[in-house]
Amino acid sequence: MSDNAQEKRVLLIVEDDPALQKQMKWAFDAFEVVTASDRDSALAAIRRHEPAVVTMDLGLPPAPDGVTEGFRLLGEMLSLAPDTKVIVLTGQHDRENAVRAVGAGAYDFFGKPFEPELLALTIERAFRLHDLQAENRRLQVQQGGGVLAGLLTRDPGMQKICRTIEKVAPTNATVMLLGESGTGKELLARGLHERSSRKNERFVAINCAAIPENLLESELFGYERGAFTGAVKQTPGKFELAHKGTLFLDEIGDLPHALQAKLLRFLQQRTVERIGGREEIPVDVRVVCATHQDLMARSREGLFREDLYYRLAEIVVNIPALREREGDASLLAHAFVQRFAQEQKRGSMSLTDDAVAAVSIHRWPGNVRELENCIKRAVIMADANRITAEDVGLAVASEDETDAALNLRQVREDAERRAVLRVLARVNGNIARASEVLGVSRPTLYDLMNRFGIQKNPAQG
Repeated sequence: MSDNAQEKRVLLIVEDDPALQKQMKWAFDAFEVVTASDRDSALAAIRRHEPAVVTMDLGLPPAPDGVTEGFRLLGEMLSLAPDTKVIVLTGQHDRENAVRAVGAGAYDFFGKPFEPELLALTIERAFRLHDLQAENRRLQVQQGGGVLAGLLTRDPGMQKICRTIEKVAPTNATVMLLGESGTGKELLARGLHERSSRKNERFVAINCAAIPENLLESELFGYERGAFTGAVKQTPGKFELAHKGTLFLDEIGDLPHALQAKLLRFLQQRTVERIGGREEIPVDVRVVCATHQDLMARSREGLFREDLYYRLAEIVVNIPALREREGDASLLAHAFVQRFAQEQKRGSMSLTDDAVAAVSIHRWPGNVRELENCIKRAVIMADANRITAEDVGLAVASEDETDAALNLRQVREDAERRAVLRVLARVNGNIARASEVLGVSRPTLYDLMNRFGIQKNPAQG
């Protein structure tokens, strides 16, 4: 078998008309086409070939003029292989059954007679969605044995951060997580805890920005009975509660200046003193902190102690925003759809192409948290099992924006053009030196320059 044949993806065509079956097999020769003419042979093909995509006519024997057998097969196929993308073929004026089929879990519908080129595009989209969902599950399984199972990513930068967390977790180093709101700082903090020798002890989290300054000290350090009005009993603080475990100080940049001094003293001596008490209580706790602020800039402004910053920043992890994580927005969107559809008992749901494109180009200022909330709302509010860009609350991406994001030739040419410009600037237009740096021949470099409209400096050669 040739390499090309090995790469062909299996497409199951369920059609009882021999002439149309033959026509479709010829039209879709880019795929490894398997055919079936009735419910039994279709189910046998599903079991044997496990096709990612199926096209099927609703009118099947023994009652080809009705849709009962077709709907029965649709239900059995999705029960047998829930991830299969089924494209239902119907009569041009049979919209009611087409919509009913999509509501029953079909990926899409197409009217007969159809244009092969348009149906081929729908089939390709179905394969892309199936591949993306399969990759999603593979990543979840791959990460499932570790503590970062909740962090789904394909971005090299985020994967490097995950490896850093795994390396640092077994140590007692104080870790500072830097990143915008919603990027997953607490998730990584929990990951540090779960991968450490403290995993069987408590993980205690407190948001330093969410508690009024006059209450934050007692929350962190505890208080003795009678220390102030309302202190009717001795109460340990978060440090003591996290003894032998991990204390996560979120939004550490908002810690009041007076408490910064007290936190610094704890980090130096590893003891706490409750409000109203005189006893120094030894506490064994690992401190992990997080902030979206530039602490060095706050330090220069006198708002954050520089000595405390260096105590907290033994290990610094910079978490990129979602918009900087290539491909992660759509990957996470598909994962959230599956999760919330299951939680809300909405059955099998998926994102339409326009929704995926809109998610991919949106800037997501609220990062993963914003995306998660958007998808949850869309799953709850969507009328059908296909979630559109409108359901997600985003503007539909233009065709140019979508094509620019997906066209590999354009992406490659943009990268080549930038590389040629950078190298020519670096070597001051010296073609011989530039071709060496780029690893191409001089004629190839001239061809690239001509293609991109880059002028050669006549003084160089």
